[in-house]
Amino acid sequence: MLVVLCASVVLVAVTILALYETLRLTSEHLAELPVPPRTRIIVVVLAAFVGHTMAVWIYAGAYWLLVLRLGLGAFSGVPVETFEDCLFVSVVAYTSLGYGDHAPLGHARLLTGVEALNGLLLIGWSASFTYLAMERYWPLHGRRSARKAPGRGGREAAEPGRAATFSPSAEP
Repeated sequence: MLVVLCASVVLVAVTILALYETLRLTSEHLAELPVPPRTRIIVVVLAAFVGHTMAVWIYAGAYWLLVLRLGLGAFSGVPVETFEDCLFVSVVAYTSLGYGDHAPLGHARLLTGVEALNGLLLIGWSASFTYLAMERYWPLHGRRSARKAPGRGGREAAEPGRAATFSPSAEP
């Protein structure tokens, strides 16, 4: 149990860092892209998807190692025998979908529960990030100068924190 508990803490930290870095890099370079606002918003959504995909794969690797190789826990229902099965379990747990094809047993229950909570928090975080990007770039639809990064006028001047969210010069 202690091994799975420690693994859960490490997995949460690693997946938070993976999504953080994905969103940070997106935020830093989004304003530099010479593309229309629609494309910038799509880039944000795809970047968030990449961050979540990394998290799911990280957990799938943990299931493969801890459950299939070390025997710390198990799954009932449809057999979990390959990495692809672990990937499916991870997607179902991370998204809190809960198909019921695989029910965790033993120590795997802790790992799937932590993954579900972690996924819920990270999905909410990326949704917030996407909202901020849409708030910034959505009003630029149809403007001729929309291909360039927005200047520091109007609302951005009144709310400097918002302008810095997707600015390459933003300091943490």
